[in-house]
Amino acid sequence: MNLYLYIAAMALTTYLIRVLPLTVFRRPIRSRFLRSFLHYVPYACLSAMTFPAILTSTESVLSGAAALAVAVVLAYRGKSLIVVALSSSAAVLVCQCAAHLLG
Repeated sequence: MNLYLYIAAMALTTYLIRVLPLTVFRRPIRSRFLRSFLHYVPYACLSAMTFPAILTSTESVLSGAAALAVAVVLAYRGKSLIVVALSSSAAVLVCQCAAHLLG
């Protein structure tokens, strides 16, 4: 019975999160600051979720940091997603191999 209560609570929460903005903000948002803030919320949430995972997904934080640095530089230079992903993976591979060779 508890499981169904949890599922119902999560369904209600998800529904409210999606419907509440539609009912509260009926008119277009005119505040430049608020529009700008709402524009960057998805990017901030995505960054907050992926940044710790990048650093802790490998054997060492150093290889994760190297992959992050490679990804940031290549993304800043406008490279495609596949180039950034493959280059970051290669950076992890090189760092992990170097760490195993050095001890």
